[in-house]
Amino acid sequence: MKYRMNQRTKDKISILGVGSSCISEASEKEAVQALEMAVEQGVNYFDMAAGAAGCFSYYGKALERVRKNIFYQIHFGADYATGEYGWTTRLDTVKASLDWQLGQLKTDYIDYGFIHCLDEESDWNAYQKEGVLAYIQRLKEQGVVKHIGLSSHTPGMVHKALDTGLVDMLMFSINPGYDYQHGELANGSTSERMELYRRCEAEGVGISVMKAFSAGQLLDEKSSPFGKALTEYQCIQYALDMPGVLTVLPGIRGVKDMKRILGFLDASKKEKDYSVLAALTPQVTDGTCVYCNHCQPCPAGLNVGLINKYYDLARSGDALAKGHYEKLQKKAEDCIGCGHCDQRCPFHVKQTFKMEQIAAYFKE
Repeated sequence: MKYRMNQRTKDKISILGVGSSCISEASEKEAVQALEMAVEQGVNYFDMAAGAAGCFSYYGKALERVRKNIFYQIHFGADYATGEYGWTTRLDTVKASLDWQLGQLKTDYIDYGFIHCLDEESDWNAYQKEGVLAYIQRLKEQGVVKHIGLSSHTPGMVHKALDTGLVDMLMFSINPGYDYQHGELANGSTSERMELYRRCEAEGVGISVMKAFSAGQLLDEKSSPFGKALTEYQCIQYALDMPGVLTVLPGIRGVKDMKRILGFLDASKKEKDYSVLAALTPQVTDGTCVYCNHCQPCPAGLNVGLINKYYDLARSGDALAKGHYEKLQKKAEDCIGCGHCDQRCPFHVKQTFKMEQIAAYFKE
């Protein structure tokens, strides 16, 4: 397992986590076995926006003994009083749901307490008016909530929450469909969504990724908006390559799903290569570096994708990006202009010209 650090909290988070939307469909025995397998393979981040109430006791049974080694992402606003997932901004209901969830999970603290499903201006107003936001802040002062986060599908609302300075972690829907303006939850343009990811990285706010497969639509040629199926591993790698992303949280139904997701760790670069997107979304992606490093290997030894990422982050206001760039063994100025990357880039980026731009920018 590989880990990435949340710069605001200093937590080291596994690049693969577990989402809980489907695990209630499994038996307790099956679910516990899958969760224990996840921990044994280094998974330490678990999202609790569950599809139904049943799975909370599964987590309590499977993970109580390793509680201090894992992180729970728990949502203030997700309600399971009916046995199925529900959503509320009523403070009394939020409190009751939270107490029940902690009891089922056999824990007395929350690693990441999330403002849940903040998609509309009215949601933000309700969470404040009903006192839910203040409640989360009080729990943080008491040490019950370690860090505050939010889940959303709307870039504009995320920016509004980030402006408060309260947010340490964001759960956001990231996949090629949404980023390239395909799907019901494809809120914001490609550039607006990328700007959000860059802001999160610049401010040290980690991103946990939901809907990496667009609820399975991207995995089926018939339902894919691109007319071609992508693989789980391509979607996971795509999300992990976005700025700010720490972990991807696929939903699992049992041991078979868990084994398959963990297979990403040993998959080849070819299996994870999502450069096929250039042919599927030419009007959106043409001329834009998405850091896929399909141009590798560089004859001069440059990490072209990483150089572009630090350049984009620096221009977005990331105070640390220039320092990261300066630590690279090979920088843009070391480009020999051979044109190898220009020929290989599936997104038709003129990287030799970009290297000149980037070198000049960091010399200023």
